[in-house]
Amino acid sequence: MAILVNKDTRVLVQGITGREGSFHTKQCLEYGTKIVSGVTPGKGGMEVEGVPVFNTVEEAVRETNPNTSLIFVPAPFAPDAIVEALDSGIELIVCITEGIPVKDMVKVKNYMKKNYPNAKLIGPNCPGVITPGEAKVGIMPARVFKRGNVGIVSRSGTITYEATYQITKEGLGQSTAVGIGGDPVHGLTFKDVVKMFNEDEETEAILIIGEIGGTEEEEVAEFIKEEVRKPVFAYIAGITAPPGRRMGHAGAIITGGKGTAQSKIKALREAGVEVIENPSEIGKTVKEKLKLWKA
Repeated sequence: MAILVNKDTRVLVQGITGREGSFHTKQCLEYGTKIVSGVTPGKGGMEVEGVPVFNTVEEAVRETNPNTSLIFVPAPFAPDAIVEALDSGIELIVCITEGIPVKDMVKVKNYMKKNYPNAKLIGPNCPGVITPGEAKVGIMPARVFKRGNVGIVSRSGTITYEATYQITKEGLGQSTAVGIGGDPVHGLTFKDVVKMFNEDEETEAILIIGEIGGTEEEEVAEFIKEEVRKPVFAYIAGITAPPGRRMGHAGAIITGGKGTAQSKIKALREAGVEVIENPSEIGKTVKEKLKLWKA
């Protein structure tokens, strides 16, 4: 089953004629993703890799019936692109764009909550989502993924790729991998995605890749403690980060004594999560502990 995307997902690419949009459209198509249309205002009538381009999302939806949007629109215009997709009836939006101002994303989130409470947003500033062997909606390096039973949800793209490679090398593979993004204000949270994995029959184990900043890891720990009956693993990046300094992502900043790696690790361990402190041992630990869990 997996979650969020599969072989039947029909993708619209907003910003398809730009450098990033056209490059990753080709990559997704080569993976087997069904990209049915693209949108760039003023470029309607063109084609990119055989994909028809429209001037508006409304036109693209009417003509090609996508259910997912992949956004590569520059930061000043990306919030409007998200809203346009929502207003056109898109159910799942994956926003890759980096650098969207927090105040703009607050407005988008409030708009979603009020008008489209059932729509799902992944990102912004994320690598997207992939169900190995079925669909890739984002910028992930497909070669490190393999169909399997470990669900991955992460705030960090690069650590996701390393963890995925290790899990693939151990012969486990992934059901779905979701990069939720590292900005302070974003769409789906750790809790949202872990809930989906918990309800997915194909997912036998869950790996959370967190980092300093924010409280999402503590919040998902509470949910895991109360609701999850599958083995859960976690790696938290930023153990040595100094307080008050942003590290990498815009959301990776410790303020007021909150959001430290130590506080997240403590909460997750108290919830029964196997926290892995050495990133080079993620794959090995997941395999060993999962074998013990099944014994």
